[in-house]
Amino acid sequence: MLTSRALRLALIAPFAAIALLVGDVIAPRNTMVVHMLGTSEARADDDDGDDDGGGGSRGSGSFRTGAGWSDGRLLLPFRGLLPRRSSPRRSQPPAPAVQAPNEIVGLGFSPAQLGELTASGFQILERGMLATFNSEIIKLRIPSGLTMDAARQQARALAPQAVVDFNHFFRPEQRAERPCVANDCLARSVIGWPSAEDWAGACAGGVRIGLVDTAINPEHDAFEHGNVEIIRLADETLPESGRQHGTAVAALLVGSAATRTPGLIPGGTLIAVDSFHRAGRQDDRSAAFDLVRAIDLLIAREVHVINLSLSGPPNLLLERVVKKAGERQIIAVAAAGNDGPRAEPVYPAAYEEVIAVTATDKRKRPYRRAGRGEHIDFAAPGVAVWTAASVSGTRPKTGTSFAAPFVTAAVALLKAPKPELAADRIREMLTGNAEDLGDPGKDPVFGWGLLNAHAICETGH
Repeated sequence: MLTSRALRLALIAPFAAIALLVGDVIAPRNTMVVHMLGTSEARADDDDGDDDGGGGSRGSGSFRTGAGWSDGRLLLPFRGLLPRRSSPRRSQPPAPAVQAPNEIVGLGFSPAQLGELTASGFQILERGMLATFNSEIIKLRIPSGLTMDAARQQARALAPQAVVDFNHFFRPEQRAERPCVANDCLARSVIGWPSAEDWAGACAGGVRIGLVDTAINPEHDAFEHGNVEIIRLADETLPESGRQHGTAVAALLVGSAATRTPGLIPGGTLIAVDSFHRAGRQDDRSAAFDLVRAIDLLIAREVHVINLSLSGPPNLLLERVVKKAGERQIIAVAAAGNDGPRAEPVYPAAYEEVIAVTATDKRKRPYRRAGRGEHIDFAAPGVAVWTAASVSGTRPKTGTSFAAPFVTAAVALLKAPKPELAADRIREMLTGNAEDLGDPGKDPVFGWGLLNAHAICETGH
């Protein structure tokens, strides 16, 4: 005779079998929706296939552990009674390194102070002269057994006049590529950028644009007959960085007018400094030691504007060199970052001397992964921007990296006829022409508004 427990199990068994069968068909689909929503919020760097008009939940209803879920209805009432099948969790990619391990960088050490540091266990890894400061920048390995904070503090205490910080990493601000969904793939039409036929490059005569970015493919037809100088500054023993980002940004700035991706200023001169190296799969990074030297080099070359489609943490040496650029009336333009609207400000964009650029799509809506804050100055197209691919041909690119060149090019057009124009005056001219999209005046989403390039060439005269 069956016991009461056995009887209950016998009665439940048929329903349980049906629940398992239905669960295999229905539950994974709805569970996947829940996981996608969770991942979208936790990993803001991942992109998807929409046109970035903004967020909005993909589902409604509720989810309860042990039950199927669909629009708030309980599909599998017996699921909680059955043993769960274990499935391996997807491993999360490690967070990108913020700084070089066991390294600090300093500017302004005296020979005697360097001697004391090396005597106490610090090792000089690399050094280079910064013309802007008439002083050496030094990369040091910290003594074994000393923490990074303690090492930085020890160096600062020994040389209080020096500028000392970690050797932070900075990375390109690019996200997953998106299809071009508009009939006109050239995003410049959104802001009324003049075509080559309209001004035939006359406005850009003599302009010198500086670029700090990853490697560039000089053989791409976008640079045919162009005036592009490429300088590799990163350690030659390190793997070369990928060419996708640098090639796309450079072509967007000065690409040949005869190609499918004519540059914003096809007649401009570009001095591109590659300060990056490849540290791992898709991990292009520039250490602060190299980034500072790159900007110093461009200051010495007397460029009018520097495009910095990259970001990282605050760094005292980087802050000092962008201040120096500002004192020389060289305007730095930087990407606002793609870590999401709730992320902390990124640098160099958040420095006062730098013009911080966020991104919009072709409908003038904010790019949902773009950084926000009071430091944002202007918005420009940055979603599905059509530009050069790394080897040949073209493809769309997305990220604040590709919004920054629009403002860089606008600054260049304003500076070309009047190189003596002060940075404050340039900001005023850009602000006066901006299309206010958000709250009246300056706001943390669009800054002063969307860059308006209509008649910008005439404005510079």
